[in-house]
Amino acid sequence: STKLGLNIKRIRTKKKMSQGDIARALEVDRGYISNIENGKKNPTLATIQRLADALGVSADELLK
Repeated sequence: STKLGLNIKRIRTKKKMSQGDIARALEVDRGYISNIENGKKNPTLATIQRLADALGVSADELLK
């Protein structure tokens, strides 16, 4: 889950997106995105897919 969080953060910063941008796209709290990035929360596969869509990458990209 820390790997997932690091991948999300890396892709998000590369695309110059904030945690708030992702949170708004998923209609969740910014703190929830922060917790995922910091490995404190394990999102469901459905949420991982929504994160991938919001970031414009495949779910595989987030999980590798």
